[in-house]
Formats: sequence, structure tokens, C-alpha cells
Amino acid sequence: MMTVPTRKEAVARPGRRGPADPVRALMHRHRELCEHAVDPLEIAAALEASGVTDRSAARFRHRDVFSLAEELYARVPRVETGPCPAAAGPVPVPRSRGVRTALQLLPGAVCAAALAAFGAAAPTTPLVRPAVEAAGVLLVALALRLALRTGPLRVRDKGLPALLVCWTTGQAVYGHWLLTELLGGGPDLPLHPRAAAASVLGLVCAVVPATGCARWFAVRGRRGLAASRDLAELASRVRPLLLGATAAFLVAQVALLAAARAVLGGTGATDLAAAAALGTLLFLARLLAVHGFPRAAATGLATAAVLEALACALVLLARLPRLSPAGSPVETLIRHAGPAAVPALACTAAAAGLLVYGLRALTGAWAHSPAAAAEADRP
Repeated sequence: MMTVPTRKEAVARPGRRGPADPVRALMHRHRELCEHAVDPLEIAAALEASGVTDRSAARFRHRDVFSLAEELYARVPRVETGPCPAAAGPVPVPRSRGVRTALQLLPGAVCAAALAAFGAAAPTTPLVRPAVEAAGVLLVALALRLALRTGPLRVRDKGLPALLVCWTTGQAVYGHWLLTELLGGGPDLPLHPRAAAASVLGLVCAVVPATGCARWFAVRGRRGLAASRDLAELASRVRPLLLGATAAFLVAQVALLAAARAVLGGTGATDLAAAAALGTLLFLARLLAVHGFPRAAATGLATAAVLEALACALVLLARLPRLSPAGSPVETLIRHAGPAAVPALACTAAAAGLLVYGLRALTGAWAHSPAAAAEADRP
């Protein structure tokens, strides 16, 4: 015969996990993720992506996101999912290291060939040179697209806005010509833009060190995630990695730009600084986009584009009556440092902002999720 417990016995008896269990709601919300998770790190990355932080983890009676993920991983049983023969498709054949290296070297080779063809077309009729230049730009763009579609620089969802990339690149390559024309009362028709050939070649060849630094950061960041027990420890491991990857890329890029300047000539120190600042900005923006922060990457590029467009607008406003002082800051800067100082300062400011943001955003578990690590290891 079943007896009904008294009120004192009911109070003294430990209650089961029920509605008072704060973790149960998370279990239901992320049940599918927890059932198919390989380790607690996947759950921690998903929780962080959904807005759960160490502070909010305290509401679930845990000190941080990692311990909360470990409980979810322990309480939710795994679902064994084997390969389904009907859904199995053709297995992609991974590219060899030689093919991967060739794809990374392709943009630089195409750019060098285009510059050689443009130089050979100099004595010909005026209509040939623009056609050769347009064809070279198109081929280099296609080679860059092919090189960035695989490996650690591949953006899984949405890449960087092409308009912002083209504007910032054009300012670093043609900005000195455009600002000089604007200050001189132009530009006059027909247009004869002059590009900084050494900057173009150095920037395109920088795809190789950018790929290597991005892969190094992704692999080491994944190892740091596996070895960390909380977000603070993960941040202390990842911040030096980001600074080291950025510094290594900057050194390699400056070396490439200096080599291109020695071969092609015609590039001043300010032009080299502008190209190096642009390359660093593009590297950090791509790194943020790859690790799940495309909006921040686009914001950094937009900041540089706005600053460069503002400099051109101030020069144009100075032509209006009573607005001549508007162009004085730009004129003073160009007089002392040259026209390339404008894109150099704009890209440097934007790159510094992205680096500061990355030191906070790229230290989270979501930025080094297993999916991102698999993409970095993908050939």
C-alpha cells in the first residue's frame, strides 16, 4: 500500500530536476546540437554564438560557458549517425599541396605577365594600352578569385563587399594620380590614370603569405581552444596568435613590396606605406570574415573608403566660393607626405580598428569552431 509522504518529508527529500532545473531549457533548445556534438567544444561555440557568455552562464549555475557545455554534453545522450548510402554522393578529391601552392602563386604570375604586356604595349597606338590594361585587370581578378575560393582564406557564407574592396584598392593604386589631378584643377579628359605598378604586384603576390598566416592562426587557435578551460584562458592564448599572424604578414608583405619596387621602380616610400596598410586591412578583414564576422570586416573597409572619399570631397569643396579652407588639411598633408599619404592614413586607421576588434572577437570559442578549423585544413 502506497503511503503519502508528510509535508516535512517532502521538504526534506531532494527534488528531482524539473522546471527548477535551469539547464533543462537549454537542453531542449539545443537538443539536436547536443545529440550530434563530437565534443563539448562544439556546444560551447554554439552557445557563445547564441549570446551565452560567462556572465549569463551564472544564471544556469555554472562559472563559464565551458562548464555549461560540458553538462549539456554529459546529460544529452549521443545519437549514433552512420553514413546513409542513399544520401552518399561523390567524394571530393582533395587537391594536392602542389596544386594548392600553384593556385596561390597564380595571381602573382598573372599580374607580372600583365605588367610585362602593358610595358611592351607602350610604343603602340593609344587604343592598345587601355585594352591591355583592362584585360590584365580582368585576368588578375579571376586569378585572385580562384586562389581565394579554397583554403583558409575561403569565406563560407558571404564574402567581402566587392565595391569596397575595389574602391580601397583603387585608392592605393590610383589615389596619388586622382588627388594630384583634383588639386591641379582636373581631372581633364581624356583620362590617363597612372597606377603604381610595384604596389599592384606586391599586393597581388601577398596572397601567398596571407594564406600561410591565416592557416597558422586557424590551426593554432583550434589547439588553444582544445587546451583552454574557460574563455579567459582562451583569450590569453589567441591574442598573441592574432598579433603574431598580423605582424608576420606585414613583414612578408613589406618585403614583397620592396622587392617589387626594386625591380619595377617608380614607387616612393609613401606609396609603399599605402600599399602595406591596404594589404594589412584586407588581410584582417578577410580573417574576420572567415571566422564568422563579415559585418565587422565590411565596416572596416567602409571606414577606409569613407575617409578616402572624404579627402577627395574636401578638395572638390575647396573649389566653391568661401569654402577654400575645406581643402587645406588635405593639401597640407599632400604637400608634406605626398598624395599616397591619404590612403595610407585611411587604411592604417581602419586596419587598427579591425585589429582591436579582432583582439576581442577572435578570442571567442565560436571563432574557432570545428567547422572553421575544418575549412582552414581544407586543401
